[in-house]
Amino acid sequence: MNIVILSRNAALYSTDSLIRAAQNRGHHVRVIDHLMCDLVIEQNKLQIYYYNEPVDDVDAIIPRIGSSSTTYGAAIIRQFTANKVYSTVRSDALLKARDKLSCLQYLAQKNIDVPKTVIINNQLMIDEMLDHIEGEQKIVKLTSGTHGLGVILTESNQNAESIIEAFQKVRQKSLIQEFVKESDGSDIRLIVVGDKVVATMCRQAKEGEFRSNLHRGGSSFAVTPTENERSVAIKASQLLGLDVAGVDMLRSARGPLILEVNASPGLEGIEGTTGIDVAGKIMQLVERKADANWRKV
Repeated sequence: MNIVILSRNAALYSTDSLIRAAQNRGHHVRVIDHLMCDLVIEQNKLQIYYYNEPVDDVDAIIPRIGSSSTTYGAAIIRQFTANKVYSTVRSDALLKARDKLSCLQYLAQKNIDVPKTVIINNQLMIDEMLDHIEGEQKIVKLTSGTHGLGVILTESNQNAESIIEAFQKVRQKSLIQEFVKESDGSDIRLIVVGDKVVATMCRQAKEGEFRSNLHRGGSSFAVTPTENERSVAIKASQLLGLDVAGVDMLRSARGPLILEVNASPGLEGIEGTTGIDVAGKIMQLVERKADANWRKV
């Protein structure tokens, strides 16, 4: 099978892990920088060029699209799938998952529980809208933030108002969420591949910090999710149209709350923590799905 991994850097852990998984299973794998791809679009003919060479004879692609290149990355995926190439992430699913606001709206609408969230667009109504979330402590989060950057725990409505006004002044969109105290600075990440949760870890914030991201100095350990947590993670991934997803979830008193769904989850933390070959699980999925795609053509 000819597999293309869309990635800016072949040396990145996740990309390298996928390369090794493909090669171990006897596939030909090539890494292509999606930002270096060019597109030719005409009636019934959508072509992709990489350094002026056509990218043909591809059975499947595995997109590793960063947040800074979401829109163009989605266009590249769309060009491949239009040519009947299987992708672990479809363009519409990438766009839906990457937009935090749209993702929360969609999941909540489909009866998936999420932290209570408020979006304030009218600066005159900040104080009144903050009252929709109980408690003095609240989470203010940039909609474009990653790895825990742009996530702030406020101690009062006045504190939250100052932060929101500062973000609005520099034209940064933010959302405000309830602070789930009982989660105690931890969350769980479940990796969904196809219709199964293949690996789960708990991330715990370091002392004095509420953000559990490993990039913020948090620690991690393997956990076994409950059946409800598994079910919610799989449902969220399927609703968004993702064949591979990293689902971040809080354990709250009222049950699992989805924080976000990552369309290009990193593999280093989860593989290192659990010892599970997640890249190999993804490759097994690619084999099944690409074969099914071929039979449909």
